[in-house]
Amino acid sequence: MRVISLLLIAFFFVPAGCVAQQGELSTRSKKAAQRFHEARGFYEYKKSKEAASLLKEAVEIDPEFFEAHMLLANVLDDLDDFQGAIVHYKEAIRIRPDRFPPNYYNLAGSEMKLGQYEEAVKHLETFLAIERIHPDMRKKGEARLANCRFAEQAVKNPVPFSPMNLGEAVNTPYDEYHPAISADEATLIFTRSRPRDGMSDVGAAQFEEDFYISRIGAEGWSRAVPLGPPVNSHGNEGAHCLSPDGNTLYFTACGRNDGMGSCDLYISQRLDANWTQPQNLGPLNSVFWDTQPSISADGREIIFVSKREGTLGGGDLYQSFKNEQGRWSKPRNMGPVLNTPLEESGPFLHPDGQTLYFTSAGHPGMGGQDLFISRRNADSTWSKPENLGYPINTSADEEHLVVNSMGNRAYFSSARPGGTGGRDLYIFELPGALRPKPVTFLRGIVTSAADQKPLQAQVTVTDLSTGVQKAMARSNRQTGAYLVCIPSGSSYAINASAPGHLFYSGNYTLPAELGLDDHYEANISLQPITPGAAPIVLKNIFFESGSSTLLASSFIELNKLVELLKANQEVRIEIGGHTDDVGTDSENLKLSQARAQSVVDFLVSKEIAVKRLLAKGYGEAKPIADNKTNEGRSQNRRTEITILAP
Repeated sequence: MRVISLLLIAFFFVPAGCVAQQGELSTRSKKAAQRFHEARGFYEYKKSKEAASLLKEAVEIDPEFFEAHMLLANVLDDLDDFQGAIVHYKEAIRIRPDRFPPNYYNLAGSEMKLGQYEEAVKHLETFLAIERIHPDMRKKGEARLANCRFAEQAVKNPVPFSPMNLGEAVNTPYDEYHPAISADEATLIFTRSRPRDGMSDVGAAQFEEDFYISRIGAEGWSRAVPLGPPVNSHGNEGAHCLSPDGNTLYFTACGRNDGMGSCDLYISQRLDANWTQPQNLGPLNSVFWDTQPSISADGREIIFVSKREGTLGGGDLYQSFKNEQGRWSKPRNMGPVLNTPLEESGPFLHPDGQTLYFTSAGHPGMGGQDLFISRRNADSTWSKPENLGYPINTSADEEHLVVNSMGNRAYFSSARPGGTGGRDLYIFELPGALRPKPVTFLRGIVTSAADQKPLQAQVTVTDLSTGVQKAMARSNRQTGAYLVCIPSGSSYAINASAPGHLFYSGNYTLPAELGLDDHYEANISLQPITPGAAPIVLKNIFFESGSSTLLASSFIELNKLVELLKANQEVRIEIGGHTDDVGTDSENLKLSQARAQSVVDFLVSKEIAVKRLLAKGYGEAKPIADNKTNEGRSQNRRTEITILAP
């Protein structure tokens, strides 16, 4: 960041009688002074190219024209001509080394953008040695010096980085940026900025930001097409995220009729083949700038950027949680560990729920906006952000990054040479130390056992060791397709529920180490709530060994059963207890009856009428697998529910 907005305005754009008037300029040439004043007018109206041309004429007329060199350096920096800016900052310093100390600071900024960190350190040290600089400027100088020293070491210790362009099916001569991917990496939604219909002017106001979608196939990414209405509109849409199943889009839109401020957060869901009318996310938004949402795998935590009152400066990261009633909590600032007095942006919460990637201009980095990683601690605080390193980060501004569910690949946008034009989308292998906990996914089709037709069901993933819900999705009502994320290294209850049906009970134990192509498929058939329907096995009911005492990990599924019974007040059920053939018949019958009764007792404690419940122990009499193997005996030790006649 150059020091221009206040200091240079004070230096150049002041009332008559002050230093900026011709009589106080360092030049005696009227022609040079005239060029300078004309350039200053262009610069006020952000016409940097015209200003640069006039200022070059001014310093050619008078090579000792201090003010012209200084303003020209700033203008060239605006135009990304950093080498030219360096030349003229040095000229200004040569002519009057003590006249405007921030020249050293700005010179170092231009040098950093070209990777000239050693030179930048020298000029920052000179700047900080000047006693009369303002305390605020001293803080900025110290921060820039810390960045320089970090960058010197980062360049000497690069991380592996080989980005690959996603190709012409996705990228165009226009700008493509802010990618979002589904957990299976089959769906890509991104923002493209292109001229509005009928507009050829390349001014920013003539460009429109819209969402485009591409899907992966045997031949690679399909030709990206507009997401279309009602999500895309005549206004600008962007800065979005995608739920793991690819069916829910959270995004930013500005200036809409239902907006609360300049830019707000919205949600749209894909039902059948179409997207719903976007809904303003209400309490999450403010009258200020709210943007760049990232949603957790279970849809209950959102992290976004806001410039509302209470920020530490610039845009800050905010966090909100959804309660059981579906209402979002009041957004809270994520605090000074993550946020700084400068800009934070582009949050991406990985599906593991523990790893956050974001962009910051305030943490030590390469000089611009860098990408960082922070991990959630056991007490729900966040670790000190770690810079992703060079050359992932450079002296330029880095943007939003997303990481696939397995944690080995990252997607980002860049205007690097060799692309199709403007900013393009790229993919690269993420270095091991920067990866999140691997997350795989379970996908399949939900149908009704009554007619085999697709069902819209809610599918949840709950960690059996902690009771924490890790993921949630709804199957597509037209196809029944669903996808949920499952983190590695734990055991999970997988449940699916739909109105008028018994819920599905599944159990998956994932190893700590997953293969990069590991994922799970499970088609789910839900039994209707009618007498005579096949019993369902509750696969997440656990007892102490040889006992009828329920383990705490059973409460997740038992509470699902409570919800089912409270939603269907006329339903009566039998709780069937079953054992393997280890032990005597009488012992097994007694144990199975006691275990079934323990389930009934739990349900009664949750205000389910005892007259609706029947505990029945079957012992080893009804095996569903061979008792000769450990796996078979494990399947036979089970708890079932059966719908009884009213």
